[in-house]
Amino acid sequence: MSSNREKPKKPNPGDFRYAVEGARIPWHAVGERYNPSDALAVVKFLFPPSGENDAAYGEALGEIGRGLEGLFAAGRSASKLTLGREVEKAEELAREQLGVKYASFTCNWTTGMETAYKLGGVGPGDEVIVPALTFIATVAYPLMIGAKVVFADIDPDTLGLDPADVARKITPRTRMIVPVHLGGYACDMDPIMQLAGEHDIFVQEDAAHALGATYKGRQLGTIGHFGGYSFHEVKNINSFGEGGLLVSNHELGKQFGKARFLGLDFTKRIPDWLYDVTALDDRFGRPQIASNSSATELQALGFRLQFERLPEIIASRRRNAEFLCASFAAEPAIILPPQDTAETASSHHLFPLRIDAGALNGDIQSVKFKLKEKGVTEIAHFGPLYKFEILRQLGYEQKSIAATCPRTEEMFRHGYTHLPLYPLDDEQVAYMAETVLETVRALKR
Repeated sequence: MSSNREKPKKPNPGDFRYAVEGARIPWHAVGERYNPSDALAVVKFLFPPSGENDAAYGEALGEIGRGLEGLFAAGRSASKLTLGREVEKAEELAREQLGVKYASFTCNWTTGMETAYKLGGVGPGDEVIVPALTFIATVAYPLMIGAKVVFADIDPDTLGLDPADVARKITPRTRMIVPVHLGGYACDMDPIMQLAGEHDIFVQEDAAHALGATYKGRQLGTIGHFGGYSFHEVKNINSFGEGGLLVSNHELGKQFGKARFLGLDFTKRIPDWLYDVTALDDRFGRPQIASNSSATELQALGFRLQFERLPEIIASRRRNAEFLCASFAAEPAIILPPQDTAETASSHHLFPLRIDAGALNGDIQSVKFKLKEKGVTEIAHFGPLYKFEILRQLGYEQKSIAATCPRTEEMFRHGYTHLPLYPLDDEQVAYMAETVLETVRALKR
């Protein structure tokens, strides 16, 4: 009997969920396929009209649509949309470029941190030391399970953890220290790792901003027991809006695969089924339940395409940062960030604008107000976590924590903000530098 329906094409072999190789009636991993009009909508989303030349845009879009129809007729639909070869290639590239044994590409970095907390043995009542200045994702899992978050003060030079304050706040209940490389600038990792070794504490580097940055010749994110990166849309590179990478050289990293997908274990099977489901083993040998942080193939492809040009991306941002530093060098009221060296270099995700508030008739809040008036975007990443309502709701006392983090209070309220470093043209960078200088000098006593 004849049929006008497209004959099913054999999917890629080895799909981890379905035994479809050679089947006459296959069970495809992709339940509903995308068509040319769907693909055209994706193209239009990624490259929307500017409103300046709609006729030319419509003509180009029509040409692409016809091309997609031709591709569809000559090719085939993707047979894998999640946890397939693109994810594998992303992880292979990460292991090679970062020099790590284990890498897990995840749907976002928050879920990657959750896996590291679990494998590191953090449980209810345990303590985790974090910088007071970071994003809420850093502490989401400890707060969720009833661990105690201990806020350490920051080093004004790096805006990261102050190792001396970390040492003061370690107790017998401390299970993990989480340095955050804010803006892509390295925390002083050597004393942090020394403290961790002396007290048998695990270190998880939150290098969300710091892919490609180095500390004493080592890649940030690879120095602690665990580390990782965010590929959210605002980062130096992204994976179509969201994504994360968890890395480790510790043998616990062998479990990253099943940790990412609910503990499914394809090395063993229950009778008459494809796999078993097993718990993760944390550093103390205790069972931990895995969650689902599976990433899509498109996320992994987007990550890999941009990761392969990361040196160029960082170089562009570095040029902008160097221009700002050169422009500000003669103004003593502006405190320059740490400069790149051959061994320790920033990813230049953000430019930390620090001022000597004592030299001004005002402080960073006055500077921010004036910059906003003149069209210069700035934002202090991030608000001190202990100030948020969620911490108060969980029993954390804001004033007492603030008293233990005086430099965080001073810097956030009076001393610093961030300027953007994403690809700006020369005129924009020059205007930003000129405007900051004019503002600071107008406020000088």
